[in-house]
Formats: sequence, C-alpha cells, structure tokens
Amino acid sequence: MPDSIAEHYQRHAHAFDATRRRQFVERGWLDRFLLGVPKGGHVLDLGCGAGEPIARYLIDKERQLTGVDVSERMIALARTRFARHRWIRADMRTLALDARFHGVIAWDSLFHLRPEEQAEMLVKAAGWLEPGGALLFNTGSARDETIGCQFGEDLYHASLAPAEYRALFAAHGLIEVTFTPHDEAAGGRAIWLARKR
Repeated sequence: MPDSIAEHYQRHAHAFDATRRRQFVERGWLDRFLLGVPKGGHVLDLGCGAGEPIARYLIDKERQLTGVDVSERMIALARTRFARHRWIRADMRTLALDARFHGVIAWDSLFHLRPEEQAEMLVKAAGWLEPGGALLFNTGSARDETIGCQFGEDLYHASLAPAEYRALFAAHGLIEVTFTPHDEAAGGRAIWLARKR
C-alpha cells in the first residue's frame, strides 16, 4: 500500500465513515459469505474502517470480529462502537496473527495494494482460514494499476488478472465459489467469493 493511502484514510476518516454509513451495497455478498461462517464464528476484516456497515452487520448476525485498519482514527471509532470485539491498528501487509478464522473479508481494501502485494495477502489470508472458511474480496476486472479520486484527492487502485487470482487459489488451497467481474448492484465492483479446502 503506498504510504499515501494510509495518510489519505487517516486524514479523511470521519468523512469516509459518514459516507459508508449511508451505503450498504455489499449486503447480498455478505449474506452469501455468511453461508460459510457458522454462528459464533470468527471473521477477520482486513481494511475494516470504522466498522460501518460491514462489522455491524456481521456482529448483528452473531459473528465475532477481528478488524484491522491502517488508520488509527478508523480503529478508534470501531473500538468505541463495538468494544467487545478485537480491533487492530496495523498495515495488513505486516500483520502477524496466530489465530485462525472462519471467514476473511477484504472489501474495498485489497485493491489499494500493488499487484504483487495483493498476491502476498491472498497467501496470508489462505493461511488464516480454517478448512471450509470463506474469503470475500473485490478487485478490478483485469490486471491494471490506476489512479481514482476520493474526497478530491488521487487514490491508487490495482488488480491482478482473474487468471492470476485463480492460480493463487489453486496453489494455496482455495476454491472459487463465484466471481462477478462487474456487479452493478454493488457499484460495478469485481467481486470474488472463495472457500478454503
């Protein structure tokens, strides 16, 4: 993740949180994800932001959350809202966890990493998953690096090619459940759902 990404979300934490609290385009995908996560199961949310709306939804569905975000302001908001769950201020690329999870989510976060870093994170995510666990993340629909815009500032995004993600799945014990390259209902995102063998 370029350093500017961390600085961007720290600087705009409250504006981002306010925007996210009004948008919940991922609900249908979370419902599919939860089919692979038992009640009481543990979910790792990489790039959790301030916990709205994803963490709140999963907590309401009786799952235990460990959220990770690079922004201290975001994590502070999540801790305030959901004090009984675990919140870690960290760069996901250097995150070391000794726990296993029934599900891992990286919604609107993995795509801020460079392509090679995304590959490394998918290997780590596969290692953190329990057998049968679910993995949900979104990417671009083709190999690309681009600069978008958020709150009037440039924002880096990248993606591997679908074939590269599939090769990582095959090499690290993940099974593709579905891939939607352009989900209009989710704002045009390219979305992956996978399971651990």
